[in-house]
Amino acid sequence: MRMICFASRNTKEMVRDRINLMFGLGFPVVVLLLLTAIQANVPVDIFPLPRLTPGICVFGLSFIALFASMLISKDRSSSLVLRLFTSPMTGSDFIFGYTLPLALMSLGQIAVCLIVAFILGLRASILNNLMLVLTLVPSIVLNIAIGLICGTLLNDKQVGGVCGALLTNLSAWLSGTWFDLDMVGGAFQAIAKVFPFCHAVDAGRAALSGDWGSIFPELWPVIGWAGALLAIAIAIFTLKMKSDSNGKQ
Repeated sequence: MRMICFASRNTKEMVRDRINLMFGLGFPVVVLLLLTAIQANVPVDIFPLPRLTPGICVFGLSFIALFASMLISKDRSSSLVLRLFTSPMTGSDFIFGYTLPLALMSLGQIAVCLIVAFILGLRASILNNLMLVLTLVPSIVLNIAIGLICGTLLNDKQVGGVCGALLTNLSAWLSGTWFDLDMVGGAFQAIAKVFPFCHAVDAGRAALSGDWGSIFPELWPVIGWAGALLAIAIAIFTLKMKSDSNGKQ
């Protein structure tokens, strides 16, 4: 019940922040519309919807990390979290209280992108769309974990630079959404393969196309990154919780 109450409070805070909420939900759609318009005016398949849509979904999730980090950093700067440390809430109550509404927001963002892609002409079965959503779950966890880490360690001004600029650019350029990484090759492709973004996009494309046998070879790196960063986020938040509580005493 403690976690549910805290999650409810965080949901209300997210809904109140209408500008960031609309930006997080709407900006990926704007990019999808823009690139689809470009595709309609060129004679070759640069941004075909079956390949573009999973990439936009993965790119859009980077804004969830920004949203998470801003929410937590604002709670820290207002001393709300410090006051809640004196309550019976545990570290897991805090972590899952933040994670649950952010996960729901992520699913909503993916749903909006898929609906818009369908209106634009994407043709994929309901089963393949559901598989795409399931395939993106590790990416949701990954970005929420990044937001938890940044929100715990940085203030509300710093998270804008780290999550708002650095992370979104990493997700955009290293995911292979805008161009085929094989065409670039070399060191750039090798670096991109280290990070989880291109693997998440390739797994999503396999799911949307019905090539389910190709999902997990690409999904394992994403799961590994998501699990490691979530464990780090929990550890950092727990240590911060203890240190702040001791400092207040």
